[in-house]
Amino acid sequence: MADEAARTVLRGARWPGDVAFSGGRIEAVGDVAAHPDDHVVDCAGTIVTAGLVNTHHHLYQWLTRGRAVGCDLFGWLTELYPVWARITVEDVHAAALVGLAELALSGCTTAADHHYLVPSSDDSVFDALAQAARTIGLRLHLARGSMDLGESDGGLPPDSVVEDIDTILASTEAVAGRLHDNDRIVVTVAPCSPFSVSTELMRQSAAIARSLGLRLHTHLAETTDEQDDALARHGRRPLAVLDDLGWIADDVWVAHGIHFDDAEIARLGQARTGVAHCPSSNARLAAGTCRVTDLRAAGAPVGLGVDGVASNEVGGLFPELRQALYAARLRAGRADAFMPADALEVATAGGAACLGRDDIGRLAPGLRADIVVWPADDLADVPDPVDGLVLGPDRRARDVYVDGRRIVAGGALVATDLSALRRDLAARARRLWP
Repeated sequence: MADEAARTVLRGARWPGDVAFSGGRIEAVGDVAAHPDDHVVDCAGTIVTAGLVNTHHHLYQWLTRGRAVGCDLFGWLTELYPVWARITVEDVHAAALVGLAELALSGCTTAADHHYLVPSSDDSVFDALAQAARTIGLRLHLARGSMDLGESDGGLPPDSVVEDIDTILASTEAVAGRLHDNDRIVVTVAPCSPFSVSTELMRQSAAIARSLGLRLHTHLAETTDEQDDALARHGRRPLAVLDDLGWIADDVWVAHGIHFDDAEIARLGQARTGVAHCPSSNARLAAGTCRVTDLRAAGAPVGLGVDGVASNEVGGLFPELRQALYAARLRAGRADAFMPADALEVATAGGAACLGRDDIGRLAPGLRADIVVWPADDLADVPDPVDGLVLGPDRRARDVYVDGRRIVAGGALVATDLSALRRDLAARARRLWP
C-alpha cells in the first residue's frame, strides 16, 4: 500500500511546502529532496497543517442534537439527563463512530472524549469508545468520567446514572489497565464537574490518577450558576475548591474555564494547568466567553474543544478556529488581540500541551505524522495562507494521516461508510424520544 512505502512526500503545498514522513514520523518539512523510492502525493493548491487536537468532547451527545435549544447549562442538563440515562453501550458506540468520523473529516487527528454516563456501572462503554476510535483511526484521550452526586443528594443528575466512589475508583483502575497504551488510547481520570461530584471523589480521583500516572480532567468555571453553587456549598469559588484538592497542577486540564478572575488566571498560568476552550458551545448556552488571550499570556496552555454535539450542532473542529478568533477579539475589544496563526496554534500545539503531549501538534522532524491536507484552490489570491484557511469558508479535509496512515482520502473516510453510520445513529436517536 502507498501509505506503507519507505517514505511518503506531500509535494508542493502552498504552505509550508513539502512534508516527508516514514515509519509514522515526520522526516522533513520545506524543500524536500526527492528519493527514487518516495511515494509522492501531489499537494499543489493545498495547505498542509499538523492534525487538529480536540481537547474536550462528549461523543454520546450525537444522539441528542437539536434539543433544549433555548436553555442555559443547568436547564439544558435538567432536560437532557433523563434522556441520557436511557442510552445503552451500543448507542454510545454508534454515536462515537459518527462523532469521530465527523472529527476526522474536519481535520482532527486526536480527540479527548469526556464520558461520565455509566448506567448500571457497565464500564464496557469505555471499550466501545476505544473500539470506535480504532475503527475510524483517530487517537483518543479517553476520560473515565464519573458522577456520585445525584438528585437525592442535591445534584442535577438522576440517581440512576450516578455511582458510588468505590465502584468508580475500581472501574477507573480496570479501564486504565485494559485500554491505556499511552499513545493511541490514553485513559484520563475525569470526575464530571464540581457540582455533580463530591469533594471526596475529586480528592480520591486525583490520588488514583497520580498513582497510575494518568492525567486529570473536569469541567470548571463554565457558568455563574456553578460559581454560585460552589459559594453556597463550600464558601469558595470553584477554582479555590479544586486547588485545595490538588487539582490545579500541570497534569490537569479543565473544560470551558470562562469565569476566572485575574488572580485565578495567574494561578492557572503559574501551575501550567490547561484550559479546553469551547467557543461555539459556550455561545449556544450563553455561558460566557473564555479569556483566551489572558490565559495564554499568563502561561496556561489553551486548546480547542468541540464539546458535545447537543451544545455544538456542527460537531467538527475546523469551524472552532474561526469562532475562537471572533470570540477572543470580541472579549478583548481589539481586532489584533488574536490572529489566525494564534487560532491554528491553539488548535494544534496548544491542544497537545493540554493533553500533556510533545509528540503531536506541530509539523517538525521527529514528531508523529499526524497531518492534514486542506483543499485551498479558492485561496490562491489570499496573501497569507493561514489567514485564508482560518478566516475563509468552512472546509473538509482532503487527506488526513495519523501516524502516517491515511484515514481520510479525497475527502472520504478510508475505513467505513459515514452514510450507513448516520442512518444507524438516527434510528437509535429516535428511539430515545416519545
